[in-house]
Amino acid sequence: MPISKVVGWLCLRHAAAEVILEQHKELQRQVPLLYALLCVNAAAVAYTHHGLAPDWMTVGVPLVLVTVSVWRLVDWVLRRNRPTGVASARAQLQLTILLAAVLSAGYCAWSLGLNSYGGAYEHAHVAVFIAVTVIGCIFCLLHLPQAALAVTLVVSVPSLAFYLSSGNSVLVAIGMNMFLVTCVMIQVVFNSFRSFAELIASRGETERLGRENLRLAHTDVLVGLPNRRHFLAELASRVEHGGDGFCVIVLDLDRFKPINDTHGHLVGDRLLEKVGDRLRDCVDGTVLVARLGGDEFGMLAEDDGKGALALAQRVCDVLSLPFDIDGLSVSIGASCGVAEFPGAGATAHQLFDHADYALYRSKLAARGTATLYSIDHETEIQSDRAVEAALRTADLESEMEIHLQPIVDGRTGRAFAVEALARWRSPTLGNVRPDIFICVAERTGLIQKLTPLLLAKALKLVERLPAGVKLSFNLSAHDVTPAMMLILVSLVRKSGVDASRLIIELTETAVLADFEAARQSIDLLRALGVEIALDDFGTGYSSLSYLNRLAVNKVKIDRSFVGECGTVQGRNLLCSILALCSSVDLSCIVEGVEEADQLHILHGLGFRHFQGYYFGRPIPADDIVSWFAEHGAHSEIPARAPALPSVASA
Repeated sequence: MPISKVVGWLCLRHAAAEVILEQHKELQRQVPLLYALLCVNAAAVAYTHHGLAPDWMTVGVPLVLVTVSVWRLVDWVLRRNRPTGVASARAQLQLTILLAAVLSAGYCAWSLGLNSYGGAYEHAHVAVFIAVTVIGCIFCLLHLPQAALAVTLVVSVPSLAFYLSSGNSVLVAIGMNMFLVTCVMIQVVFNSFRSFAELIASRGETERLGRENLRLAHTDVLVGLPNRRHFLAELASRVEHGGDGFCVIVLDLDRFKPINDTHGHLVGDRLLEKVGDRLRDCVDGTVLVARLGGDEFGMLAEDDGKGALALAQRVCDVLSLPFDIDGLSVSIGASCGVAEFPGAGATAHQLFDHADYALYRSKLAARGTATLYSIDHETEIQSDRAVEAALRTADLESEMEIHLQPIVDGRTGRAFAVEALARWRSPTLGNVRPDIFICVAERTGLIQKLTPLLLAKALKLVERLPAGVKLSFNLSAHDVTPAMMLILVSLVRKSGVDASRLIIELTETAVLADFEAARQSIDLLRALGVEIALDDFGTGYSSLSYLNRLAVNKVKIDRSFVGECGTVQGRNLLCSILALCSSVDLSCIVEGVEEADQLHILHGLGFRHFQGYYFGRPIPADDIVSWFAEHGAHSEIPARAPALPSVASA
C-alpha cells in the first residue's frame, strides 16, 4: 500500500463525514473511560513500587502522565453537550490518534522502567498493568482503529522485545501471549469498525431514502409542485408560529374541464404542467405554490391583503394567455380567492375555507378575477349557515312551492310553455331567495333531496295547464348524475304525465362540469320523450362542437345579453348566437325581456321565443288556471307593444 494512502488513512483524510460524526459521538462515551482506566492503573503501579524505585519514577512521572490524562478526560466530558461539526470532529479524532501514540509511549516506557525494581510480584504487577491497560485501551478505541493500532504498536512491540530480551522463560511467555492477544483484538477492531462503517452508510442511505420518500409524499408528481398535504402542513405551521401576517390564495382554473374532455387527459396533464411552470415564474422564492388537486392550486404569500390580491390578479391574467400544447393552442383562465392572516381567520381551517369562499365569489360574480375575503363575506357566510340550518330542519313538502312563468312565442303572443320556479317560505327566515337557498343546497348536498321533491310538485301541475302548453323544469349541475337521472325518470313515469310535455333545462356549466355524464343523462331523458334546453347559454364556454355532440332541442340565451341589445356590439353578438343555433337546428329562447324596446330589437334580429317580466312575472301555481283564463282560452297573451313585423330567422 502506498505510503501516502497509509498517511491519509491515519489522518482520516478520506473518511466520510457521517462516519466521522458517528465516531466522534461514540468516542465521547468511551474515551473518558479510557483515561480513567489509565489514571487508576498508573496510580496502583506507582503505589506498589513506592519506596522500591526512585521518587521521580513513582511520583514525578506518573503525576505528569495522570495530569495529562485527567486534562483529556475533562476535555472530552465538557464537549458532550456541544454541537460538533465535521471539521471539529475530525480535528478532535486526529488529536486523539496522536495523543494515543504519545501517551502510550510514555506509559509503556515508564512501566518497563519500573520493571528494574522490586521482586517477582512487582514485575508481575507491571506485566498485568501493561496487558490490562493495552486491552482496555483497544476496547475503548474500538470506533477509532487508527488510535487502537497506534496503542498496539507503541506498547505491544516494545513490551515483546523487552520480555524476549529478559531471558526469563515466564516473561517471554507473557510477552508472546500479550502480543498475540493484542493482534487478535486489533483484527476484531478492524472487523467491528468495518461493520460499523457499513451500518452508518446503510443508515445514511435509509435516511436519504426516507427524506426522498417524504419529499415525494409532499410533492405532486405531475407538476412537480408541493401537494395538498404539504400546503396544509405549512399553513398550519405558519398559523401556529404567528408572527408577521401572510395570505392564503386558492386558485381554480376556468374552462379546464371541457379542454380535458375534448382533447383527452394527456393534453390535460400537459396543460397542468405548463400551468405549474407559469405559476413558478409568477412568484419569487418567498411564495409557496402548491397543487391542491385536480385543477386547483394554492399559494402562501408573505404579504398583506392588498399585495396578495395584486399577486393573485397577476396570476389570473398570466393564466388567461394561450397555452401551446404540442402545437395545439388552448385558452383557459383562473379565478382566485385570498384570505389574510389573522384578519380572515385565526386557524388554518378558517383561513383555507375563507379563501375558498372568496374563490367561490370570484367564480360567481366575475370569473378570471381575484377576490379578497372581507367582513361582507363573513356576513354572507353567517347568512348561508342560517339558511343551511333552516333548510336541514325544514318541512320541504309544505314549505316549498312552485311558481310558474310563461315562455312566449313573440309572433303570436301565445305562451307555449311555463317554467317551474322554486319558492321557499321558511317559518323562521321568511321568504328566501331561490339563488340563495339553491346555492346552499348545492354546496351541502341537500339538492339531492330537494330536486325530486320539486319535480314531483311540478309534475302535478301539468294537468292544470292548457293542452299543448309545456312545463319547463331546471336541474342543478349536481343533479346530472346517473343515480339522480334514474330517480327523475322514475318520477316522470309514475306521474303519468306525457313526457313530451316536459322540458328539462340544464345549464352550460352543468354540462361542461362532466360532459360525458351530461351526455348520458340527456340521452336518457330524450329516450323518455323529454325535450332538453341548454340554460344560461353564452355565460359558459359552449362551442359548435359541444352543441353538435349534445342532443338538445333548445337553448335559452342568458338575460345578460338582453341588457346589451341596444348596442351594436350586443346586437352583433346576439346575431352570432342565433346563427350558431340555427346552424344546428336549435330554437332559441331569450330570457330577461322586460321592455317593449328590447322585444322590438330582438324580434327584428330574428328571435321568436321570449321569457321575462314584460310577458309576465312568476305566479303561484294555484293562480295559473285563472291566469290562462284571463289571457285567453287559447293561452294567448295580448300584445303589450305595437305589432312587430315578422322577420325570418337568421
